[in-house]
Amino acid sequence: MARLKRKRPTSTKKKKQKGGAKPDNQQLALKQEESATPAVQKPPVQNRRTSHRSEVPKAIKPSGRSLQPAFLAKTTQFLREVKIELKKVTWPSRKETVASTAVVIIIVIIISAFLGLVDLGLSNLIRFVLK
Repeated sequence: MARLKRKRPTSTKKKKQKGGAKPDNQQLALKQEESATPAVQKPPVQNRRTSHRSEVPKAIKPSGRSLQPAFLAKTTQFLREVKIELKKVTWPSRKETVASTAVVIIIVIIISAFLGLVDLGLSNLIRFVLK
């Protein structure tokens, strides 16, 4: 979520006036009143998580008979959308699929051999310690 930026209060530094004339007392008093008034802040936005459960209206459950046509309509709509999305997918070629499968099988063989050797070594070490 983005944070709201608060307005910074105006600077209280005196600005140089053109012409070298000094500001009169009334102008100084107005500037001091403006800088002394606090900036108007918006009330905090209420988070949905902090709202009370009693404020949330309860959902009315529909009867079972009217649920079936709506369920079928939603299901068919979902399947239509799935078909549309599957048309957008770029499927790998047969050559890419075979190459990826070969890489996975080779890695599985290497890792299983490594783990088998570690298991064999540790089991021999445990046998040696126990004897």
